[in-house]
Amino acid sequence: MKTEEDSSRRLSEIFKDMEKTENRAVRKGLWNFIDRIEGDKVVWVIVFLLLMISWLAIFSSTPLLALEMKTDRLSIMKEQIIITGLGLGIIFALYSIRKIGILRWFSQLGFGLSFVLLLILDTHADLKFIKAENINDAWRTLSLFGKVQFHVFEVVKVAMIMYLSWAIHEYRCDIKEGKRSKHLKLANRLAQNKNLDFLAKPFWKKVMYIYFPLLSITGMVMYGSNSSALIVGGVMLATLAVGGLEMKEVWIGIISVAAIAGLAYGTYKLSDGRILKSRFETLESRLTMNTDPTQLLDPELRKDKEAYQKKLDKLRQPNAAMIAVHEGGLIGKGPGGSTQKYIVPVMFGDYMFSFLLEEYGLWGGIIIIILYVSLLARGSWIARLCDSDFAKTAVGGLTLLISAQAFLHMYINVGLGPLTGQTLPLVSHGNSSFLSFCVAFGVILSISRMANNKIREEEAAAEPIYKKDDIQSSMDVLEQIDNDEFNF
Repeated sequence: MKTEEDSSRRLSEIFKDMEKTENRAVRKGLWNFIDRIEGDKVVWVIVFLLLMISWLAIFSSTPLLALEMKTDRLSIMKEQIIITGLGLGIIFALYSIRKIGILRWFSQLGFGLSFVLLLILDTHADLKFIKAENINDAWRTLSLFGKVQFHVFEVVKVAMIMYLSWAIHEYRCDIKEGKRSKHLKLANRLAQNKNLDFLAKPFWKKVMYIYFPLLSITGMVMYGSNSSALIVGGVMLATLAVGGLEMKEVWIGIISVAAIAGLAYGTYKLSDGRILKSRFETLESRLTMNTDPTQLLDPELRKDKEAYQKKLDKLRQPNAAMIAVHEGGLIGKGPGGSTQKYIVPVMFGDYMFSFLLEEYGLWGGIIIIILYVSLLARGSWIARLCDSDFAKTAVGGLTLLISAQAFLHMYINVGLGPLTGQTLPLVSHGNSSFLSFCVAFGVILSISRMANNKIREEEAAAEPIYKKDDIQSSMDVLEQIDNDEFNF
């Protein structure tokens, strides 16, 4: 008996020593920081790789921007480092949220925030602290206190995905709970009025909380930019599909968005181009993609130097981007070797993928593609781990937004689509776009962290297949066999 007790004691001490050694190694190890980070580590790796690529690319691709700003590229990089630090702060702040209810509460504000920002933009408001700005003949930007500018449509994309995720979650909870529901409070309160009792029906609740916000935001974006309206509307419709709504309900949204677009175009034609002229002329020019340089020979165009210069810029940008793709070849020209960055003014933004192909070649482009494909696959995996409609829809919608915009950017850069001014997420230079995508990544990582923690809690609470006493008994039996204490 003493031998058995001694053996058990020795084994217990060995296990404790091993545990202490392991914990000590974790505390002092090189990978301590990585080990302590929760959430999906693949997404974390993708974020940091994209940031590293962004720093290299922005420093090399901004000579014309530095010349325009009368500064040097080092100053631009300092600004980018500050923005990166702010973006990482946003990611870690959202990642630190431990309760899904906090994310749902903030998501409710998405529609209200989008509506107010677009209202200020569409009315061309000039208030004391906020002002609508016309940049390159387009109303897309708001200025805060005359110093900080941000692209409204980039904010709206993320905000509306979060709002629709909340709305879908609340709608389903309301349907399940019926009359006892504490969800969709506004609709349920209004339905108590006899004149508004139709709002108690599921269809009208969907109209109030899902279809009306989707259509109103699409229409308001269309007033400022038709191409952006197609993208924002498409992102919201994709969110409905990701949220698990029936296809007939998604088709209702598609038909409604198409009806708004048709109404706007009809108004443009019936007014002989007086209403929404600039919007549809811009859209038509982008869709036709007329890159014939002979149009510069028009004598009337050459008389107007400003108009001639604008036309020249529109022609040389897509052509220079295609030259960059061609000259990059298989391995590229190497860091700093790009020549087209001295021709294309927005190489660091709208044509970032072309720039990367020129400097790093086909292999560099493949790495970029792999990163966004991996993000899409990982987002799908995280969504499967979630047990709430809000979490699944938010992760799926945001992941789809990032990946879809990345591939749209790539298609445009290689000449497969019209220029729409879409940045390469987390790589292109652009503060509004960069910070908006940081919010998206922060939400994805926060939800993945909550999902993983919940799985660990469930595993810990589950009944083990083999109990500790059973394992110890088996080890005692093995030891007895080893000591020939059994006679066969």
